Amino acid sequence: MNSVGKTDIRKLTLDQLTEFLLAQGEKKFRAHQVYEWLWKRSARGFEAMTNLSLATRELLGQHFEIRPVTVQKAQQSTDGTIKSAFRLWDGNIVEGVLIPKDDRMTACVSSQVGCSLTCKFCATGYMERKRNLDAAEIYDQVVLINQQAMDAFGLPITNVVYMGMGEPLLNYQHVVESVTRLTDQKYGLGMAARRLTISTAGIAKMIRKLADDDVKANLALSLHAARDEKRNEIMPINETNSQAVITEAIQHYRRLTGRDVTYEYIALDRFNDSLEDAADLVKFVRKVPGKVNIIEYNPIAAALFDSSEDDRVLLFHKHLADRGIQTNIRRSRGKDIDAACGQLAVKEEMG
Repeated sequence: MNSVGKTDIRKLTLDQLTEFLLAQGEKKFRAHQVYEWLWKRSARGFEAMTNLSLATRELLGQHFEIRPVTVQKAQQSTDGTIKSAFRLWDGNIVEGVLIPKDDRMTACVSSQVGCSLTCKFCATGYMERKRNLDAAEIYDQVVLINQQAMDAFGLPITNVVYMGMGEPLLNYQHVVESVTRLTDQKYGLGMAARRLTISTAGIAKMIRKLADDDVKANLALSLHAARDEKRNEIMPINETNSQAVITEAIQHYRRLTGRDVTYEYIALDRFNDSLEDAADLVKFVRKVPGKVNIIEYNPIAAALFDSSEDDRVLLFHKHLADRGIQTNIRRSRGKDIDAACGQLAVKEEMG
């Protein structure tokens, strides 16, 4: 738990930190040194800041604290996937996943404790949303997953996807700030923006804001059904963010950013995997071009859905590909440790 009266130093901007240190009689460059320790070197305590004098470190410790995320538990799948339960400073738990592949190491991170969207096929949707994560808590997940990648595979992470617990665009400010921390070449981790992907269930006004703010990250839309009546059944957010509204938002996004959107489509057996469903998806994608990822579903105890049969998925894929839509089939990773898409949920919360 945090100490009474102390501020989390990572909530300060560089200007705020500079102002504090100048008021304490420190030189301006000290703030830049501290900021580099916080966001480039990922310091978890002031004692690590070895190019600062002991007096300066003690000064920081008197007024501030660092609230690092820790790994409470990590599990490794037979396919190499590593799922971690991350403990936050206030005792809350979120989950993150390292997904290793031949050509990339992907960190899947959470943006909220729980979720408020209640998507019917997703384990996290059955949890209560307790709070948003701040930028530092999202950043720490990336740092810790990167360390796991180095320890287990000798390779750093190459990609970050905001596809863990929570709806990133309902935590807009902190998610965008975390993107800055991850991509900042001077003070952050220096990742390439094209390696970051924010996934949304379809918060239209925030998709527009991403474009207006020129946020440097890719966008993925969790679509899962290309007809309003069907999408309403599994994603209640669609009732207030209809596909027509989402389409307009994505068109705005693509017009301003020049970037394509990726459409995520979980194949649910006999629900959204027919050729008629594929035809609906073709119509949707033609309005705003982008690639489609057909994702293998991972059944959960709370939901009644099953994963589509392979032959139905292949026919669905062929229907899209034959009509010129770039389509990939994504096989699940980490199913044996409940680390796959739609399976993230802190078990205590699930009762």
